[in-house]
Amino acid sequence: MAKLSITWKKSAIGYAKEQKITLRTLGFRCLNQTVVHNDSPEIRGMINKVRHLVRVKEAPEE
Repeated sequence: MAKLSITWKKSAIGYAKEQKITLRTLGFRCLNQTVVHNDSPEIRGMINKVRHLVRVKEAPEE
């Protein structure tokens, strides 16, 4: 299964509370942190909700 490398690049200050919750649900704790998730419709939906705050690229398979 493909993996996605997601990096939190922009602060969530001033954005809706739901977007802050989505960032926390994705596993982010601090700005410029990178997390790796399996590519799934659920993860894609969360990324779409905060696409203006994160950068996404395909992670290499291990």
